[in-house]
Amino acid sequence: LQKLIHLLQATDDPLIQEQALITLSNSAAFSVNQDIIRNLDGLSVIGGMLSNCVPKVKEKALNALNNLSMNIKNQEEIQVFITQVCRTVESAPLNSDVQLAGLRLLTNMSVTSDYHQKMINSIPCFFHLLSEGTERTQIQVLKVLVNLSANPAMTMHLLRAQV
Repeated sequence: LQKLIHLLQATDDPLIQEQALITLSNSAAFSVNQDIIRNLDGLSVIGGMLSNCVPKVKEKALNALNNLSMNIKNQEEIQVFITQVCRTVESAPLNSDVQLAGLRLLTNMSVTSDYHQKMINSIPCFFHLLSEGTERTQIQVLKVLVNLSANPAMTMHLLRAQV
């Protein structure tokens, strides 16, 4: 895992980055690896890939963070990327793999109300995706909206959103 994280930092080759992210994402299926990746500063390295201009690399980084977000301590570190993930969801092509990967991560990060405030500005986008997206996109957006709606502090933000 340490070598993969180092490789991710050391290369500019999008194919190598994509493969390293896929491997880290698969490794994150095991809770012990989730802790190891966090302790090796892998979350910030993977999060740094969110600004990559290659859509496949960005998608794989979102997938890796999604798998790593199943751990509460990891969520505490991943939360710094929520605003960037929301912007990515908003700017990605409609129904794209990048958009869906971002929505899956936001779904996991919104299971508890800890980070809902960071998603407020994206609520109008979520409603837009709900009306314009394909069924896959709609289902994923609904998961985020259901999680947000479970928090009474979000009620007014959801009801006041310009749709």
